[in-house]
Amino acid sequence: MQVDAVVLDIDGVLVDVSNSYRRAIVRSVEILVGETIPRAAVQSFKDAGGFNNDWVLSDAVALFVLARDRGLDQDVEDFTEHVAEQGGGLDGAKGVVRDALGDAATAVFEAWDPDRLRDVFQQLYLGPSGYRDLEGGEPDLYEGSTEDLELPPAGFMADEPILIEPATIESLTADFEIGVVTGRPRAEAHLALDRVGLSVPADRLYAMEDWTGKPDPTALIQVAERTGAETLAFAGDTRDDVRTAVNATERDQRREYYGIGVLTGGLAGESGRAAFESVGAAAVVETVNELPTILESV
Repeated sequence: MQVDAVVLDIDGVLVDVSNSYRRAIVRSVEILVGETIPRAAVQSFKDAGGFNNDWVLSDAVALFVLARDRGLDQDVEDFTEHVAEQGGGLDGAKGVVRDALGDAATAVFEAWDPDRLRDVFQQLYLGPSGYRDLEGGEPDLYEGSTEDLELPPAGFMADEPILIEPATIESLTADFEIGVVTGRPRAEAHLALDRVGLSVPADRLYAMEDWTGKPDPTALIQVAERTGAETLAFAGDTRDDVRTAVNATERDQRREYYGIGVLTGGLAGESGRAAFESVGAAAVVETVNELPTILESV
């Protein structure tokens, strides 16, 4: 595959977030709502589409748990399948709750508190020191004893193994223009990139604040424009990442975009490979470290 530029997702590609972001999703819902879903079930929400922002995904999980307590007769798989049928994302989750519960949905939405959920999520993920630095406030969960809540002293972000090898970074940066498109907030994206040792120009890093999110191809197209690329590969760990590249090709007729599925996120094995191929992946790799073996510079 010959390309001018390579764009990388962060979560599930450069770092393993199964014990950090996904853990923060289920724990924040558990702390705030009293119940939660298994960590493995987070992938069902990812597969429904529209959940590249983990704050939004947490909101949807909380809605599901609250609705289930008030009579929703669906398991996670049923719920997320219906969410996908309604277009995915939080709007889809809201629609499923309204359709399933009718007037009873009012009580669910009254008990639902996305602002507090986001705050709890950030405290768990960043830990007290990181929360003070990035959020500029005091982490109230950490006031007094933390034993009952089993809070992570350094935040779950301390438990993110690096997936990309230094040799891979050296090879990719030597041969291609590099960009990053992620659902992370910009400050947290910088933290991850610093840890893995990857430096990209500021105008080639697109984070949560910069556009509506995947699979909207706007960010990918702008990276292509800013690198001067005519052909671009985007490596990500979800089907929405691949859809982003497919959508970019449809919108931007002047360039070619290739979506590459990486099997180190929630999708794995032959079922993961098939899931990526079903949405138009140009290639599927076991890890990001295979990219130099399948890509050539133009």
